[in-house]
Amino acid sequence: SRRMAEIADENQAELILTTGGTGFSPRDVMPEATEDITERKVPGIPEAIRAYSMTITKRAMLSRGASAIRGQSLIVNLPGSPKAVGESLTYILDSLEHGMDILLGRDGECARR
Repeated sequence: SRRMAEIADENQAELILTTGGTGFSPRDVMPEATEDITERKVPGIPEAIRAYSMTITKRAMLSRGASAIRGQSLIVNLPGSPKAVGESLTYILDSLEHGMDILLGRDGECARR
């Protein structure tokens, strides 16, 4: 969590993606690490990832991924499997781009016309 906070606080990245560490094993602590440095929670992103992933495998319900904003950075926890990472990113990319535009002040409107 210290490294993610440093990246966000020093404006090194607008988007921080993590992979893995979102399961049930004792070493899976990425959601807690993310929440430790959270300024604002973004629950819709991991909810959307889980909902979409559930159409592929019911085991997606076991993912504990989180998402949060710290400063001008968005942090998104992705699954550990490369296949699931690809599926997740493909599903959220359009909305993620729009959210980043709003976070960074490049767009102020959420409603699509």
